[in-house]
This record gives sequence, structure tokens and C-alpha cells, in this order.
Amino acid sequence: MVDATTFSVDANNLTMRIQQADMYLKEFENEVKRANGGTPIFRSKEDALSRIKILNEFAPDDPRVKDLFERARKCTVGSAGNFTDVSDDMLAYLRNEEELKATFCKKSEDAWNDLVSQYKDKCLEKIYPAPDVKKMYMDEYIGKYVILDEVRYPDNQFMGIGAEYVYVGQRSSGMYFVKIDTRNWLGPYEAVKRYRRQVDSTMAEVSEWTILGEITDIAAEKPEAGEKKVGSIVRAAVVEPIALYIPGHVLGMYSEEKENSGYFVGEDEVAAIKESWFTVKSVPGDVTPEGLVEIFLSAIKEKNYDLYLDCIQPERQETPIQKSNLLYHWDLHQERLHGEYVHATVVPDATQISVVSGYDDKNDLDSYFMSAEDQQKIASHYGDKVEYASVQTIAYDKNGKQLGSPNRRNLIRTNGGRWYIRDYEIRF
Repeated sequence: MVDATTFSVDANNLTMRIQQADMYLKEFENEVKRANGGTPIFRSKEDALSRIKILNEFAPDDPRVKDLFERARKCTVGSAGNFTDVSDDMLAYLRNEEELKATFCKKSEDAWNDLVSQYKDKCLEKIYPAPDVKKMYMDEYIGKYVILDEVRYPDNQFMGIGAEYVYVGQRSSGMYFVKIDTRNWLGPYEAVKRYRRQVDSTMAEVSEWTILGEITDIAAEKPEAGEKKVGSIVRAAVVEPIALYIPGHVLGMYSEEKENSGYFVGEDEVAAIKESWFTVKSVPGDVTPEGLVEIFLSAIKEKNYDLYLDCIQPERQETPIQKSNLLYHWDLHQERLHGEYVHATVVPDATQISVVSGYDDKNDLDSYFMSAEDQQKIASHYGDKVEYASVQTIAYDKNGKQLGSPNRRNLIRTNGGRWYIRDYEIRF
């Protein structure tokens, strides 16, 4: 902050001080222009405004000072950011998701209570202290069931001699080794991940699980991560999961009949329920670049993964790694639309289209001098015509304030066909 001791003004130096303040104001104006509605840290703001404040208090009637003050006022308003009115339609996806979460939470809770009731008579009466496996016959232990709370995965994950486990409990009170390298774990675990993608984007990565499982063996292991294990051997029951439960969210079940070896409760009903949400169900063949980006946003907000894929360039979703990246960035888009911004708008006038390969038949000067037949003949020797479109979007938070500066997303089309999104990773 500049004050009168370092920026003194009098009749003799007024012109010089106005010129100095103008220099700082121009830099502040440039910063606001570059931010384009965003609200970063404006490094020249205090230097410019404090000088103009001193000048305005000394010579408020000077036309040059009045001009500086008015420019500073507009610039200050601009530095506060860009705003929009957030309508109910923009937030419909959040309300729909809350209703869906409540529905599936109730389904999972009811199904879990039924499971507990079904296995109640087959479960160990006391979980802790765990029975000392050295003092029991195998047939007293094998085939029993347990319900384990606070199963910490991946925190307590470790590799044993011939299998991968998560240890539950303590050496002092006894342990259980939950087997996680078979379909009994992987099937329900993947089902829970699908639930997060399809139903509840706000559910954080799960670190504590409640597990219903069957005791299938006894193992002697050192329950420690890493190759160098320094603790003593622990003998504990090996538990094969039947169900993974996250209270308040979802129940994942193992099923050997299912293609994925598991499902979450109500999974076969999700698609039909969400169908009624969808404001857009397909991409028109003649979609504009701006229209495609708007459809892409709707697909993410409404959790329509098939439509999300249909917006993206097919060449970017062929290999296993590409398919994995599609899911990874789907998760990121979901998180951003729940934790950072709630809506984004396209800036139509900012779209830029260019021909990057092939003959550009939109070149006005060429068209002026060549006939359509000339152009067609030339184009046949250029090969495929590839066009890029750069579409600008602005994201807004729940209060209607612009979040950051506008971003650009690139699209592609070949030989005048349909537009596709190239860089689907870009945030709105």
C-alpha cells in the first residue's frame, strides 16, 4: 500500500504523479483484461488504487484525475469478477442426485439388515478378542461367518506368502486376514466404484469398510506392508468377503453368476431411473461445436456416461489405457461439478475454427478467383480435410460467481462430418 509519505503530491509535481499513477493503472487494467472475469491476485491493484486515491483527495476537480478515477472504478468493478444468475434448471442435476442417493441408501440399508438377519446364527458370537486359532480345532472355526467393522483398505493392505490381505484387529486382541486377491473381494469392490460413478459422486474414496465374510482358512503371516517385515508372525483366520457395506451409501455383493463377479444393490435399476433425468439423449449429426460442448456438459451433470463417450473423438477411446483415462477424467469432471463449479456457459462469439489438414474451401480469396470445379479438383489431391474448433467456456460456482478464467476445449471433424471433442480432459 502506497501512502502520502512515499507518494507526496503538490502543485509542482502533480503532472508527474498523474503520469506515474497512470502507469500503474494501465498494468492493473491489463491484469483485469487477462483475467477475463476471473479473480486472481492482481499485483498492481493496490499500487494503482492507492496512488489514484491520494491524487483524487488532492485534486478532485482536475480532469486528468477524474479520468484516472473513473478508469480505476471500472477496473475495480471488473476485478471483482464476472457473475451470472444460477437458475433452478442449472442445479437440477444436484437435486436429482440427492434423491437417487437417498433411494439407494435405503435399498442398501434394508438389504444389509436382511443379510445380517440371514447370517446371524452362523456368525461368531464374539469378534474380539478373536478366538485363539492355536487352541481350537479347524472344524470349530472354518465355515463360520463374521461381520468386521472398520476394515481399513488400503491402509492395512499387505502381501502374504501366497495371497494378498487386509489385516483387521490388533495383535493384542487377535486379528483376521481379509483376502482381497480373489473375486470375492474384487467383484463387490468394483461394484462400489461403479456406484460412485453412476449414483453418488460426492462419496469420497472409501478407506473404512464393513464386511460380511466367511472364515475359510487359517494363515500364519506378518501383517506388515513392504518387503522387509520385522514383526512377529500372527496366526489368524482368513476371511473371504461376501458383502462390502459402506453405511449411508451402498452395499456391494459378491456373485459368481455376474459377469463382473459382483453388483451393488439396485444396480439393475439405475439406468431406468436416470433415463427420466436426461435432457439430451443423443448427439445430432449436424451439431455445432458450441452445441456439442453443451451436450458434453449435460452428459456429465446428468451422469450419462454413454452420451459422454459419444461426444468424444472415437480415436481417443480405443485402447485399454485410453478407456481407463476416460473413466479417470469422468471422475474428475464429476468431482468438479460437485465441489468447484455447478454450471458452465459457452461463449459463442469466441469460437475459432481452422483447417489443419486438407484443402480449405472457405478461403474467400481462393473462392473469388477459382471456380467450384477448380476447387473440387484441387481438393481431391489434398486428402482428408481436417478441421479444429476451439470453444470457450466459463464456469460458475453455486453463488453465480465466475470461477477462474475462461477455458478452451478443442474439437475435431473430418471431411465435413460430425464434430467430436478431442481434449475431453480440460476442465470447464
